[in-house]
Amino acid sequence: MTVTGPQGFRAAGVAAGIKASGALDLTLVVNDGPLDVAAGVFTRNVIKAAPVLWSREVLKQQRLKAVVLNSGGANAATGPGGFQDTHATAEKVAEVLQAGAIEVAVCSTGLIGERLPMDAVLSGVDTAFKALDASAEASLNAATGVMTTDTKPKQAFAKHDGGWSVGGFAKGAGMLAPNLATMLSVLTTDAVVDKETLDRALRAATRVTFDRLDVDGGTSTNDTVLVLASGASGVEPTELELTELLTKVSLDLVLQLRADSEGATKDVNITVQGADSETDAIAVARTIAEDNLVKTALFGSDPNWGRIAMALGRVPARIDPETVSITINGVTLFAQGMPAADRTAADLTARAIEIVVDLGVGTEAATVYTTDLSHGYVEENSAYSS
Repeated sequence: MTVTGPQGFRAAGVAAGIKASGALDLTLVVNDGPLDVAAGVFTRNVIKAAPVLWSREVLKQQRLKAVVLNSGGANAATGPGGFQDTHATAEKVAEVLQAGAIEVAVCSTGLIGERLPMDAVLSGVDTAFKALDASAEASLNAATGVMTTDTKPKQAFAKHDGGWSVGGFAKGAGMLAPNLATMLSVLTTDAVVDKETLDRALRAATRVTFDRLDVDGGTSTNDTVLVLASGASGVEPTELELTELLTKVSLDLVLQLRADSEGATKDVNITVQGADSETDAIAVARTIAEDNLVKTALFGSDPNWGRIAMALGRVPARIDPETVSITINGVTLFAQGMPAADRTAADLTARAIEIVVDLGVGTEAATVYTTDLSHGYVEENSAYSS
């Protein structure tokens, strides 16, 4: 069990008929309490989907009874009508749960620019309500119901020795470049926690996990990460303990997202250390991660450190060419402004690749998680809308 692993939660994933394929396409997660504390982080993209606008507003009170999510349509760039559809979805969930719409978050994912088939969405809520369960099967169906180009559901769970736990699911395979959060994810915990602590813990966790995933530089209009706390364990962890377990589960999900990202053949960690600031470290790592010349070299298993040097050299950060070193899979190929070893000494034939850039000007560091750029990615995204 994952999203229903923590006590106090039920979930369901059903085929509402939003997708023409008949696949699972609507998910409902319900917090049965006794607490209904919640927190969320959302996309920084200026063009925000209607569900993001709705959920961001209801999260101001930091209380949620439920989250309803659909795949098969993003409900983004759909104008006032799209927002009304989101409101109607929340109202429907509130009706079946005998709650208020302001206690319901809504998430959508899929093609941008089209309205949702609301008859299917609303009837799907009824179906999902009847299917709510705390079983492992319910967790799996919930994680499956949010998939778009994902090839498999992503779930994670961790239990603390103190008797409380964190679980959750995520979806995302393309348009993955975080700005506070990326893709859709619902996390649950049965810890006893107040609103302020939960919010700080979520932001601290996402800052070093979801916010460090960068597959293709595309920040979605729908990016959302939500955490719901039921308090059903009766255990109140420290803020540090809560942050650590949220971070553990979030990183697990991030690595699953990366592994299943569109067309990926390489799992790449880019660590920048010796930076003047964490901001510089992140900027350098993200620039390398998003550079197409670097990504295509990685696809070809080519340890072309010159492309990495080119990419980092165009970042507006404190960089001294004489102190920079570039190490790929344990072999330092560039240092003190010149080649340090024959590039063929670095073996990139395996899926896992570790790139370490030491700027040599400070003490700060950051890691960004990325992939290569393959034929498969181009082919899948050239045909997505059809």
